[in-house]
Amino acid sequence: MSDKRPVKVILLDQAKGQFEELNRLVGEQQAKGMTNSEEMQLLKSIKQKSELLKINPTYGDKVPHNLIPKNLGVSNLFRVELTGYWRMIYTLDGNQIEIVAFILYLVDHQTYDKMFGYKKR
Repeated sequence: MSDKRPVKVILLDQAKGQFEELNRLVGEQQAKGMTNSEEMQLLKSIKQKSELLKINPTYGDKVPHNLIPKNLGVSNLFRVELTGYWRMIYTLDGNQIEIVAFILYLVDHQTYDKMFGYKKR
């Protein structure tokens, strides 16, 4: 990406709550001496992908306009695959000074499928 504006990553609503819950669970697991769990891997994956977004905000797969849920009220939407079949859903906004990646959702695959109306075969 040739755009030199700095990128800020912000977790909103559901994503922020999910991230905080994961942090809490991982803290408890580490206090018990655990060094590896699904939650730890997911938290690490979220942090890694967030850092990638700071380098390249369009890193994720662009969701076609006709598939963006109307209730989100956004004009662009991206999806990033996380460990354990989880997804990070985000939108981009910006001005002449900076680009902001708003992470809207951190969801498991089943919830992602429901959000976008995918059905099991």
